[in-house]
Order: sequence, then structure tokens, then C-alpha cells
Amino acid sequence: MRISVKTFLPLLTGGLFLFCAAARADEGMWLPMFLKQNEARMQELGFKLTAEDVYDVNASSLKDAVVIFGGGCTGEVVSPQGLVFTNHHCGYGYIQEHSSLEHDYLTDGFWAESLRDELPCPGLKVRFLKEMRDVSEVMLAGLERNDDGTPVAENVRRDSIDARSRRLMKEAAQGEEIRVVPFYYGNQYFLFVYEVYEDVRLVGAPPSNIGKFGGDTDNWMFPRHTGDFSVFRIYADTANRPAPYSPENKPYSPKRYFKIDLRGCEEGDFTMVIGYPGRTQEYLSSYGVEQVLNQEDPMRIEARTLRLEVIKAAMNRDAKTRIQYAAKAASIANGWKKWIGEAKGIERLDVVGSKREYEKLFGEWTATPEGAAYASVLPALQEAYEGFGAVQGEAIVFQEYVLAPEAVRFAYSFKALCEAAEKAASGEEGAVEKFAEILRKRQTAAEDFYKNYNPEVDREIFEKMAARQAEKSSAAVPDPSQINLFYTKSVFTQPQKMLALLQDFKPAQRKTILNDPLYRYALSVYNRYITHTVPAVALYRRQIDSLQRVYMRGQMEMQKSSGPETFYPDANFTMRVAYGQVNGFSPSDALVCKPYTTLKGIMEKENPDIYDYVVEERLKELYRNADYGRYANKKGEMPVAFIGTNHTTGGNSGSPVLNAEGNLVGINFDRNWEGTMSDIRYDAQMCRNIMLDIRYCLFIIDKFAGARRLIDELEFVEN
Repeated sequence: MRISVKTFLPLLTGGLFLFCAAARADEGMWLPMFLKQNEARMQELGFKLTAEDVYDVNASSLKDAVVIFGGGCTGEVVSPQGLVFTNHHCGYGYIQEHSSLEHDYLTDGFWAESLRDELPCPGLKVRFLKEMRDVSEVMLAGLERNDDGTPVAENVRRDSIDARSRRLMKEAAQGEEIRVVPFYYGNQYFLFVYEVYEDVRLVGAPPSNIGKFGGDTDNWMFPRHTGDFSVFRIYADTANRPAPYSPENKPYSPKRYFKIDLRGCEEGDFTMVIGYPGRTQEYLSSYGVEQVLNQEDPMRIEARTLRLEVIKAAMNRDAKTRIQYAAKAASIANGWKKWIGEAKGIERLDVVGSKREYEKLFGEWTATPEGAAYASVLPALQEAYEGFGAVQGEAIVFQEYVLAPEAVRFAYSFKALCEAAEKAASGEEGAVEKFAEILRKRQTAAEDFYKNYNPEVDREIFEKMAARQAEKSSAAVPDPSQINLFYTKSVFTQPQKMLALLQDFKPAQRKTILNDPLYRYALSVYNRYITHTVPAVALYRRQIDSLQRVYMRGQMEMQKSSGPETFYPDANFTMRVAYGQVNGFSPSDALVCKPYTTLKGIMEKENPDIYDYVVEERLKELYRNADYGRYANKKGEMPVAFIGTNHTTGGNSGSPVLNAEGNLVGINFDRNWEGTMSDIRYDAQMCRNIMLDIRYCLFIIDKFAGARRLIDELEFVEN
């Protein structure tokens, strides 16, 4: 089925949208270059700075102390020597990579005693935003109509935008990265210039029973008592420029770093989060929300429940498996629990119903001369989603069920090696060198894969997922005898055999892989997905995206007649500012959460029989003696976490939490479970972001770990 959008194309260009000041509570994720429009409201809440103090391309500003950490988190620079704070769960994979049974940094924590002891993290990069600018005119010029007056076809529009993006990205200087990002579903485009540093080293991390206290049980929950932080350092060459790892590199000297305010926050105080929220969908139609609620979330929740049951049981049985699967379990569980809370929130707020009411008003507006051009967009969206549901279901089955066994993904990754081996065997020019290059990468990948792989755990996951997959898809599902063959005869599920094979692998040995039962299965399921599911999903997504672009424009046009409305852009992993206040909430009848937690709560939750609730003896000693040093609050308590009304989402993990003066008072790390639907609908009464009190972070570094050299790097505000 194809849905024509030619009718709507004339509406897509001609004038840029304004970023209106918030009208609904303090909801919103605002682009910092337009923060001037929010300045009065922020100052009304207590903000004592200006918009230019937050973002200025001509002078040092707060944005210069904020980084993209890795590929999906935020971090902040906190010292003149390039020290970076982020979340423990953001640094978790790198902490795990340096861990072993002999040096279990996940369990015991890690604190470098000097610069020489800080551990390189290959592949880890941080990015500083240098500037952002509106490039909508360049990106969209001429994409309304052709010279003969006919609408520009969607595929031509898409190809033109891709080509223009590539041209702009070529302007990046050495050490820079340029990204061209769509806003408002492609109605507007901004260019972002980043400075990229790739020598980043692990400096410190608390034990997991601090950094991940409460584990998956407490994840997305409040009250919260998790010391979710880790410490890294950026290194640069002798001229302070980005450079690959080298022992000769020096600690980076930043343009700006945050001062740390030890006075903390109290209820009602202004807070601001600067970071990189990943993805929200605030302007979806009711049809899109229905798909999330009734199909996407339930399917993913069920699949991950099955995987977690297997993995957690195995982790509880064996210490080595616990280390191997710690990061995997956390990653699987993070989305799993979020989707459960999201579905509950969508139902509680009747988001589908309220969207339908809004769409009724939209329909009435399109019956007027002003809105007539948008009359067909909602019916077209409904038709598109009806067709999309079936193919999206197949995609989720593949992603969450078929690929749940890790060995399937690993086996398929050898396709390029087999193809290179065939070309090398045929004597094709340059093929031998290419084969050798791919082989080296596969050897490294295999060592990394098997370090954190247990065939018995993987087999049990395969068996459970296959049994349920048959109920959800028409695709062929391996029977028990086939699964047995995968784990008894396949080289991919036998680490020693595979590592030995790769040790001196020759092109002629490619048949060992080509005839492997698991490789052949992986090839077949991937081929089906790539040739059937992916094109069908892509077709519907293009249709829906095109229609959503028109619907977004229509919503903004409709609002012009009734005054300003909150049309902040959806999150897309670009720098945003969210502001609000420290505030408690009531998650259910007769239950009220005050806005902060203390070390006392950790002692109340302690359970030595459950790994996630073990409390270190040193921490208990500090608590018994109330030995909190300069980090206690006015009541003499040791604060741990606090909550506020800042609008955040995934990607904001590790973001700096700033007070009215722009000083660091916390590190953002989560949202409350009752508010996870905020990616689709923000609820001022229920949505809260959860933040680590910076005083607990420093208390752990100083009093618990004794890493005084790090404390000495920091600059404090105490009066």
C-alpha cells in the first residue's frame, strides 16, 4: 500500500517556526540558543543568570562544561584538569571491560591513585558543542515545487536533504564533527559543530553496591538511594587539542568547568539540567500512541521478561556469570522496566483519549478555510498505522525474540569474513590484504565476545524464545533438535574451538563457517529480515514520517489563531536545557514522597542476602559515626538523591544539575516510574527526574574511598 503525500508538499516550506515559551507548567526541552524566550519564566522560578550565561558562542558559557559522553549519555567537566563526572551506568561498560575475577572493579570499585594509574578506555569519546545554527533555508530551499509547478516527490526531497547534509558535514575541521539534525519532523534543520576528544580514561568508580544500589528493583523508582556516578578524565595533546591515546597526552584544560555548591537544594529551589536527551514523541497522533500502548510495549516487555528470568538465575548461581552478564542484564532491564511504567502512565492519563479529543478539534479546524489544506492528513495517518502494525510486529519479533540468543548475532557477523575469504581464494587484486584486515577484526571481536559469553545461558534463552516466537510470527522457528545442534556442533558456541580456528584462519577454511549449522540459520533469518521486513517497515515509516511532518506543521498553524502553545522540539540527542524546581510528588493514594533521600534509607534497605542490597562495612561505619564531613545537610543528614520537575529522558543520564547560580548540585540519572510516559505526554503532577545529590558523590569519593586527590581538584561554593 502506498499513501500519496503530494497534496501536502506545498505546506512544508516557507517560514520557520518560533520556539514559544512554555505554557504548560515548566515542561520542555529547550534549545540553548533560543533560551532567551524562557529567561523571564526561569528567573521567576529563581534563576539568577541570563540566557547568555548558558549559551554563548563568543564567550565561555555553561554549555562549554557539558559533553556528550560516549554514544548515549551526558557528562560534565568539574575541574581545571579535565575531570568528568557522569553516571555509574554510563561508565558501566568501561568499568566492566577493566574488570576480571582478579580485579573485580564492578564489585570492589576502582580509584586511580595518580594520573599514571588512570585507565585508557579505547573507543570512548566525549564531544563538546562548539556552536549550533539554523540551516533550514539551505536544507529546504527548492524542495516545495519543481520548475514546472508540480510538487517535489518525497524520494527527491529525501535524497536532496541527504546530499545537502553531506556537503555541510564536509566542512568539519580536524578534531571536529558536524551533524545536521532535523527538528519538528523535518520542518526545520539545525547544524551542530562538536569538538571530539578520544583519549578518555577511567579515574574512579564506587562499588556496584553503591553505584548500582537497588539494582533493577529500584531502577526507575523513587525513593532512590543509588550513588550513580563514575569519574573519568579527558586527555589532550601538548597543545590541548584532540588526539588519539598516547602516554604523552596531558589532562585537558577546559574552557569552562562547574563549581560545586555544597549548600545543596531545598524544596522549591530552582534547578536546571543541561544535557543530551535522546528521543521523545510528544506530538504523535492517537494512532501512534495506540501502537505503542497495544503492540510495541507489550511485545518487548514479554520478550525481555523471558531473557531476564534466565540471565538473573544464572548470575545468582555463579560469580563469573554475574560479571559476564552484569552490563547485559542492566541494559535489557532498563528498557523493560521503562516500557512497563510508560504503558501504565499512558493508560492512567488516557493519552489516547486526550489525543482523540485534540484531533477532533484539529478536524474542526481543517473544515475552515484556514485549515482546509490539512484536512486529509489524519485519515492518511490512520490508514498508514493500520498497515504498519503487522510489519512492525514482525520487526519486533526479530529484534527481541530471534536475536535474543547472542550467538545468532555473533555468527552473522562473520558474513563479511566469509565473503572476503572467497575473494582472496579467487586471487582478486587486493583481496588478500582485505581478508587479513577483516580477520584481525574478527579475532579481536571473538576475544571480546567470549569474555562475556556463557553457552548454557545462551542456549536456555534460545529455547525459551523459540517456544514463544512460534505464537507471534509466521517465520520458521527452529525445533528443539535444531537448537541442540547449534549448541553441540556449532563452532560459534564453543569458544576454544572458534578461537583456535581464527588463530591461523585461511581463506580455504571458509567452508567450516559456511557449513556451520548456526551460521546457516543466522544467515537465513537475517536475509528474511533484510529482504522482507526491513523494506516493508521502511516504506511505512517514510509514509508516516512524511504525514507526521505535515501534521506537525498543521498543529502549529492551528495554534496561531489561539495564542502561543508549547511547541518545544522533540528530543533528538542534541543539547537541551530543562528547568524546574525541587519538588516531591504523590505516586498513589495516601502515599507522598518528599523530595530527597538520605543514607539512613540505605541502611533500612540493607539485605546481605541480595547482591543489589549489600551495604559496604565502611559505609555502615561512616553512618554509625555520622562521619559525613563537610557533606551533610543543614539537619546533619547525609543526602543521597533528590527529585525535581525538570523534563528529562534517556540521554540525560549523567547531565549536570545546576542551581540558580549555575553551580553543580547534582547529577541527573533517572526518572520516576510513574512518569516514564513523559516521552509521549508530560504530567506536571507526576513526572519527576531523579538526581544524585553531589554531596553524596563527594562523600563517597572523599570519606568512603579516600580519593582525596580528586577532591583537591574541585572548586567549591559553601557560603
